[in-house]
Amino acid sequence: MKQKVSLVLSGGGARGIAHIGVIEELERQGFDITAVSGTSMGAVVGGVYALGQMPAYKDWLFTLDKLKAFSLIDFTFRSQGLVKGDKLFNTMKAFISDANIEDLRIPYAAIAADIINKKEVVFTSGSIYDAIRASIAIPTVFTPVKSGDGLLVDGGIINNLPIEHVKRSPGDILVVVNANALIPVDKPLVPENKKAIKQSIYRQKIRDFYRQLSKIRPSRQKEKFGYFDVINKTISLITYHTTQLALEKYSPDILINISRDCCSAYDFYKAEEMVEQGKYSANKCIEAFKNKI
Repeated sequence: MKQKVSLVLSGGGARGIAHIGVIEELERQGFDITAVSGTSMGAVVGGVYALGQMPAYKDWLFTLDKLKAFSLIDFTFRSQGLVKGDKLFNTMKAFISDANIEDLRIPYAAIAADIINKKEVVFTSGSIYDAIRASIAIPTVFTPVKSGDGLLVDGGIINNLPIEHVKRSPGDILVVVNANALIPVDKPLVPENKKAIKQSIYRQKIRDFYRQLSKIRPSRQKEKFGYFDVINKTISLITYHTTQLALEKYSPDILINISRDCCSAYDFYKAEEMVEQGKYSANKCIEAFKNKI
């Protein structure tokens, strides 16, 4: 009989792609994932997995450069955020159908933050795309999501590691993946020629992105940090402390740490590398767990 797993996936931008590798490694080693909760990118990967559409999603991520990923960014230049996200989700809906969370094959929960009512919002029913869109609404980057009298943004600012919201079942073990760990980088090697090709394509796209950004906010020579640097560092500080509090309160059976230095939050061109990172880190932690018991 397979060991049941209740899986918790943190946010972390592109580092969250490692969650795919973790899931693949868990399944390869015979674990049965019976429930999942996630925040931000963890909500995306967890949701796609609960939909049973992980292979299609992974294949799409691996071809983002070829499909000109930055054409999916629909700039709005509004005061509440730069990107609407409609193009991204409409593209995903072409190969991954929406569904109600209560109809998924396993229990699923996604976390967002209501900045008007100052509270955590936990999605356990309704459209999974609506839940994911709210959970990834990085403040000032993605436009927030209106919900009744509330305004929803990325759940990472309030609960980046939603351990308490994963549905537990008798005999399961708790597996937590933290994609913002303050640990040295430890990752498998990636062929340099393959990495260089992806980096050159991505750097051109990122330059195009910053050109668009400069139209609404001219750069200043004396600034030590750019616009996104300040946002990233602020959110990173918040998520780090909420994550530490969660780990102090709850004791996962397996904690899989992904170094926050393995890539930046927007390095989506490293999708293949991050999936391998997830497999590599998961394998080490699973082996340590097996040896312990």
